[in-house]
Formats: sequence, C-alpha cells, structure tokens
Amino acid sequence: MINMTRIPVTVMRGGTSKGVFINHEEMPVNKSDWEPFLLDIMGSPDQRQIDGLGGANSLTSKIAIIKKSDLEKADVDYTFAQVSISESLVDFKGNCGNISSAVGPYAIEQGIVQPVEPVTKVRIYNTNTKKVIVAEVEVENGKVKTEGSCMIPGVPGTGSPIYLSFENGEGAVTGKLLPTGNAIDLLQTSIGTIKASIVDVGNPLVFVKAADIGLKGTELPHEYTDKQLKLFEEIRSIVAEKAGLAPQNKATKLSPAVPKMTIIAPPMDHRDGTGREKAASQMDVLIRMMSMQKPHQTLAITGAICTTAAIYTKGTLLSEMVQLKGDTVRLAHPMGIMETSVDLKDGQVNGIKVVRTARLIFEGFVYTKHTYDVCLSS
Repeated sequence: MINMTRIPVTVMRGGTSKGVFINHEEMPVNKSDWEPFLLDIMGSPDQRQIDGLGGANSLTSKIAIIKKSDLEKADVDYTFAQVSISESLVDFKGNCGNISSAVGPYAIEQGIVQPVEPVTKVRIYNTNTKKVIVAEVEVENGKVKTEGSCMIPGVPGTGSPIYLSFENGEGAVTGKLLPTGNAIDLLQTSIGTIKASIVDVGNPLVFVKAADIGLKGTELPHEYTDKQLKLFEEIRSIVAEKAGLAPQNKATKLSPAVPKMTIIAPPMDHRDGTGREKAASQMDVLIRMMSMQKPHQTLAITGAICTTAAIYTKGTLLSEMVQLKGDTVRLAHPMGIMETSVDLKDGQVNGIKVVRTARLIFEGFVYTKHTYDVCLSS
C-alpha cells in the first residue's frame, strides 16, 4: 500500500442518486489535485468504474465535499462534483438536488450540525451555484431518522421525508433567469429550426417540445436511438454556447453536465418504467431529462425546480403548455410522478419545495492509486 492515500469517506443515497461524501479537510491541499483525486476515487475514466467507488452510471458517479460554513446564512458548505465516467473530467459547474437531500443528514451525523428534535433545519450553502438550500430533517433520540412512510419514484421502499426548500434559485450557473434574455430561442439544428426555452433556476435547462423533435414525450430511457441521443447533445451544445458556458464544438468536453437537455410534452395516458398506467389527469406535464449525455432514469431535483420555475415564467414553452391549478406542480418522469410545492408572493415564485428521502449506506476508507497531500491525512 505504499504510494496510496487512505481517505475516510461516507457513501449515501440522496433521493434517486448515490454519492461519495468527503469532509473538506480530507481533500488535497492543492486545488489542482482535486480533479485527479476524485477521478482516482471513482475509478474514472472507465465505463464500468471497476477500479473505484463509481457505479457506472451518471446517477452514481457523484461526490459531495462538505465543511462547516463560515457564513452567517449557512450551517454547512457543500460542493458538488459530477465525475465523468468516460472522460478524465470532473464537472463543478452545477448542483445535484438529489445529492443535496443527503447533505443535511450527513452534517447531523458527522456532528457539524447539532440535532434538534423533532426536525432539524440545515442551511446548506452550495458553492457551485452560490445558493442556499434549507433541508428539514427528522431527528429522533439525537439521531437522523431514516425509517418512515415517504415513498419517492425510482427508490425501492420508503423512508423519512426530507424537505428541501430552494429560494432565490434564479441564475444559479449563468447569473440570469433567462440566460439569453429570451423566453423562447430559435435553434438552428441538423433537423431544422426548433423552438427552445433556456431557463436557469437551480441549474440551467434547455426545454424542447417532444413533438418538435419527432417524439411523443412518453419514451422510456432505453427506447432512445443513438441518432436521437446525438441530436439531443447537438441541441444541448448549441445552447451551451448561447448561455456562455462553452463553445458548441467543445461543450461535451468542457460543460457536459449543464445545461441539461429536457424534453417536454402535454399530459397524456401512458405506462411508466415500473409498468404502471398513468392517466393524463394525474400530471401537469410530461418531462424527460438527459444527464451527462444519457437519459436520466427519473428526474433531477434541480431539473424539477427549474421546470417548476419555467412554468411560472411568462412566455416560455412550459408556461404556454401547462395549465396550473393551485400551488402544486405534478411532473411525470420515466419512473412516476414528482410533485413540487410553490411559495407564491405577489404572483411571483418566492420558493420551491420538494420532498426526498436519504440514508447512510457505508462509512469507511477508500485507497487511492496515487499519493496526495491532504489537509488532515489519515
């Protein structure tokens, strides 16, 4: 074990994602070592990630770096890292809402935040987007409660609910609610001119109508062809340049995680990935999202937040498509239906709340293949 670095880590499921949690003090002293260090831990690049902790899927190739916050408005600082499976690349541009749901429980269990019964509020400062997320975590006998009756599509079983509140999420990555200044942009693609809405709340998304690209909107992740996936990435890359994130011809390499390509369609009867029939009356919109150039198996939380905000943004494709009743939005994704709750103030979105579950899976040590100088080497 000479030439290795031994690092304490925690593996947690947050919502429909799973990630490796690392205390900031265990990260390499030199920021330039962060990318190779995280690639080393996850076993990338390799489609199987056989030589690391990665799960060979973008939803399980994620890392959360946590520290006690020095900010008055936050309890913990949280840096999200999306580790590429196929490239020597770690993307720090955006956040992951699902992984965010495990930050509160982690902070309480690690003693960074003192538990308060029956519910502990953890103010999380996401360094990627420079936004604060408030997590409400149930606590029992001084410990995070994991058992409960809350069920979320895409996760087996039930758990204790964790409520995440996203406030003032506009311009999380680009600095603007509408990165191009337009509610609808016309994109010149290989299949012709198509309409798109580019919205940045929580994370930047590009919304395209399914019908405009030859789809129904009810497709399941395994049903897309390579040709369709190539078109999705073409559209995403065009928008990456328009949003100032990366040149079109380099977007896949330089900004693979954001913007997120998102396909929308009006409510319709269909069968989801679990085999269950879903009626049009159960949903407000159909949504299919891409993650790291692959179809998302469910729906990213930041995607749900951005979609909800886009519905309330005048002139967008979503505002024209969705007919809302009340302050709840029902988003039909491949594995079911996710609901978001909207806090309206003077007709404007003041905050958006979602419910998730999370749990601790593993605590231990990971051994890297190379040596790194860390702040508190174990």
